[in-house]
Order: sequence, then C-alpha cells, then structure tokens
Amino acid sequence: MAVGTWTRSVGVVSVFAFAAAACAKSEQKAASDSGAVQQAAAASPTVVNFQAKDFAFTGPDTISAGETTIDLTNQGPSLHHVQLVRLDSGKTAADLQAAMKHPGPMPAWAVFVGGPNAPDPGAQSNATMKLDPGHYVVVCLVDQPGGVPHMMKGMVHPLTVVASSAPAAAAPNPDVTVTMKDYGYTLSTPLTAGHHVIAVSNVGTQPHEVELVKLDSGKTTQDVLKFMVNPNGPPPGHALGGVDALAPGQSPVSFSADLTPGNYSLICFVPDAKDGKPHFMHGMMHDLTIN
Repeated sequence: MAVGTWTRSVGVVSVFAFAAAACAKSEQKAASDSGAVQQAAAASPTVVNFQAKDFAFTGPDTISAGETTIDLTNQGPSLHHVQLVRLDSGKTAADLQAAMKHPGPMPAWAVFVGGPNAPDPGAQSNATMKLDPGHYVVVCLVDQPGGVPHMMKGMVHPLTVVASSAPAAAAPNPDVTVTMKDYGYTLSTPLTAGHHVIAVSNVGTQPHEVELVKLDSGKTTQDVLKFMVNPNGPPPGHALGGVDALAPGQSPVSFSADLTPGNYSLICFVPDAKDGKPHFMHGMMHDLTIN
C-alpha cells in the first residue's frame, strides 16, 4: 500500500472515529433527554380531596383528565362514599336523580366509573382511576340509616373533567388484583398483613363494587349484612373503603389499604339489574383471613 494511500486511510478513519464519538454523545444526550421525558411522563396521579358529611359533599367542581387519586374523608356520623357517574348524551344530575326513582338497570348514558368506597365515620378511603374529559356527578348511594339513598337527601356534586396538556401520569402498580364477576370475586394472590395497592376490574355483565370490611372479633359477614338491614347497636366491623360501582368494560380502579391480622369480607351492595336485590344476596361476598 502506498504511503499516501495509508495517510488518506488514517485520515478517513480519524474522521469516522470523530463522527462515531460525536454520534455516541448525541445518542447519549438523546437517551438522556428521552429518559427525562419518560420521567416527566411518569408523573404521579393528580390528588383530589372530597369531604362527605350528612348530607353533602365538599370538593372541586372542575379537575383535569388523566390518572386521578380521590381521597375521601368521611366527616359525618353515617357511612358515605364517592360514587362517580359519567353523564353522557348531555344528561344532567337531575336526569340521573329522575332515572334512579324507577327500578331496573341504569340508562346507558349513566356510566359508573368507580370511586373510593365507604370508610367508617371519621376515617378516610381512596381510589385511583383514569378519568376522561366529560361531565360527571359525584353521588352517595348509601341508604343507611333510613333506607333512602343519600343522593336523594342532597349528596349530589356535579364535576367537570377537562382535557389536560400535562404529561400523562402512570397508573399505580398494584400488588394484588381483584376481579369482579356475576356474582363473585377472584383475587390474584392472597392478601397479607401490611400495605397493599389493590387493582379492581369488572368482567361481569353488571356494575359491581368492592366494600372491604374488617370484622370485629367473633363477628361474621352475616352479622354485617344484618346490621345494614337493621342498624341497631354498635356495628360488627369497620368499613375500610374499596372501590365503588364499576361498569363492565371500564378501566381498572385501584385503592390502597393498610391491613392488620384478622377476618375480613369483600361485599357488593349494588342492586341487581334483574330483581333489584343487592348482589350479596346472589352470593357476592368473599371472606378472608389475614394472619
């Protein structure tokens, strides 16, 4: 090989080496920028606070779309929850109230999307869900005491969800999944003592819910159900929350809970679309023991 040719070859190699180094730095910067974007995109869900009392809600009127954690504080002497219902087709809270006066399944324009289920008076519960832009209403459908849903006593709060340009937040990473069906629950793994993030999905044909109750010593799920029908004396357990009614096909909703050893029940109180009986009367209960 001629010297001149070698010299040019070395020069070409040097140019390629320089270009490769520059390219590597560029790729590293791009990767770093991409990582920053991914980190920004993995922001935490927006936290929204609601307070419930006998018989009203306090909370925001407008929130941004996306992954949202709703924290509920029960300030009343009764059980309360935050049931989110998306109102399609231009319907309003008044339309929902009118529809609920008639037995049978809910109209297609009223879509149950979950929410934090009822905690004990003075306690808190939570739920995290993906909310799309639209018009919603926050209602309490608990009917104790008195047998009249609290919605009919004024526990109705319109909520508008608006589109957001903020980076999309990541959904919580659950360690347990509860799958609801007609009429039962399936857990991906047994619950244990400690902190859990529990994702709830509905593969049934009707809306279903999860109310998590810790039973007092010597009490059973049947004691809880009897108390709900005739709430005399101290309750036989403690309501810890869970996920409110979730329509089939909706995105999973998660909640977090700190569990201690004892006996627990998962219960669905949603009325059946066919006979109006609460789903627990169709067997939608699940007993579990945590050691």
